[in-house]
Amino acid sequence: MIWNHRKLKTKGDWHKDGPLLPVEFARISRDGRLTLVLSSDTKKLQVLWIYSGFDNLNDAIQDLKNREGTIESWIGYLSMRENKENCNIVSIILEDIRSWVIERNIDAVIWTDLPSNFEERISEKLNANNVIKYLANLPDSKKQIAREYIEKAPLQIMTPIRKDIEKTLGWKR
Repeated sequence: MIWNHRKLKTKGDWHKDGPLLPVEFARISRDGRLTLVLSSDTKKLQVLWIYSGFDNLNDAIQDLKNREGTIESWIGYLSMRENKENCNIVSIILEDIRSWVIERNIDAVIWTDLPSNFEERISEKLNANNVIKYLANLPDSKKQIAREYIEKAPLQIMTPIRKDIEKTLGWKR
């Protein structure tokens, strides 16, 4: 999303001082890429953030939902003003996000809240060896898309699996 907004409406530039969240390359997208999602089984990293181009929470949620091609229930949010939240995948992050939002005096925050589907899609446990095997065996057209996504991910998102992908496959910026 950082290097390819598609039609996502945003204001300003990406900020590198987002909350610390547990993210990993753990979701296989329709085109074969391995994408970043929240994962309770990994260490927390400082994520990036950007202001929405919408002032209304519901409009911002719809915008992200459309960009991600998903359903509304897979968009996480925390609204301090409306005192409501949605977080399906890693509910323990809400306190970290709440603290981060309060520190910055932000009214609300939204995020893509899709689950990992790696094990479901390839019937293998999510770990570096299985991810590397999956990526190495992709057809060339899909492999190029997968490589681009990993190489263009922000450098500060150096997950354990990304480290092994860089070391083994040489896919790095």
